[in-house]
Parts: sequence; C-alpha cells; structure tokens
Amino acid sequence: MSRISGIEVGDDGVPRCWWGAGDPLYRRYHDTEWGRPVSNDRRLFEKLCLEGFMSGLSWLTILRKRENFRAAFAQFDPHAVARFGSADQRRLLNDQGIVRNAAKIAATINNARRCRELQAEFGSFAAYVWRFEPPPRSRRLDHEAPTGVKFSPEAAAMSKDLRKRGWGFVGPTTVYSFMQAMGVVNDHLEGCRAGAEVEAMRRAFKRPKSRVSGSLRPD
Repeated sequence: MSRISGIEVGDDGVPRCWWGAGDPLYRRYHDTEWGRPVSNDRRLFEKLCLEGFMSGLSWLTILRKRENFRAAFAQFDPHAVARFGSADQRRLLNDQGIVRNAAKIAATINNARRCRELQAEFGSFAAYVWRFEPPPRSRRLDHEAPTGVKFSPEAAAMSKDLRKRGWGFVGPTTVYSFMQAMGVVNDHLEGCRAGAEVEAMRRAFKRPKSRVSGSLRPD
C-alpha cells in the first residue's frame, strides 16, 4: 500500500481513508457503509446504540460482534427493545457474543423507549436526527482536519438534547461518530474514492420530513 496525506491505495488500486484500508472487515465497512446517508429508523437506532457500546473499545471490536448484537437486541427494532424487561437484561448479561456491560445494556433498553417518544413527536427518529445536519462544507477534508476533531457544535447540540430527553451513553464524541457513519456529515478525506460517491449520494438524498418545523442545530 502507498499512503499520501491520510489516503492509502490498496493492492486493488483503490484510494481509501487510512483507517479503512487495513482489516478486510473495516475495508468493506468503509467502502459500502460509512458516510452513506441513512433515513431508516432501525439502522439509525442500531448505530447510535453500538456507538455507545463502543465506548472504551474499538469499532472493529463492535463490528466483529455486530451480528450477535442484532440477534440479541431484536435487530434493534426500537419497539421490540422498548419491551425488554428484567429477564431480557439477565439474558443479555449472559450473552458471550456481545459486550456484557450492565450499564450499556440498560441504557440501550431505556434509549429504545426514548426513541419511541421521538418518533411520536417528530414522525420518525430519522426526522429528528437530520434536523442536526450541519451546513455544507466548502471543500472536502484533508487528513489533518478529522484527526483533530472529536465532535462538532451540531453533535454537541444533539448530545445535549438527547441527554435532556433521558438518553444515556450519547456524549458529543459518540454522537459525532454516529453522524459521520450515518452520512449526516461526509468525513471521507479528499482523494478517497468512497468520499466522492458519498457526496453524490448526499446530494440526491431526500431528507426526512419532520412534524416539527425548524432546525435543532446550533446557530
């Protein structure tokens, strides 16, 4: 592989962000998922939950367990997870295929209930999430920009609002990572082939409509 300013060109000749050029699972995730805009509530809820489980770990650790998480948490259907009780919590704490952290498990069940409240208020979880989309950037990112950024004003605003609504494990860094992955921002680097594809997808993407008017992002 050759590497220039955060871009690595693999043995397949494809230029990628440096973090997505190594492990095959990471490469597939980078090439086919990360940054693609999402409006599906289940996928958005899943990703925000998994970002919470990643706290203190690596995304690769979570990615390797993702199918186990999906099986354990009813494919991250918020309505199903919201009905989980004490028996489900005991089951999850004994499930060796996931991260067995009692606080994170309890937060995921609680967050499912809070997610249903957002769906009722805004029409969908997606409509709520996309209200925090930042203004378009004037240019794509170079390597130095994203490595020094842990969160954005919009991520901080979403984090603050979610916590006010009773969500757990949704700090600004967690929320910004979620926004990057779900295409609310395009943080693929300048020169990454996937980044150009993502930008085209974002231009064509129909933002979900909300029952509540206005943006929730900071002024």
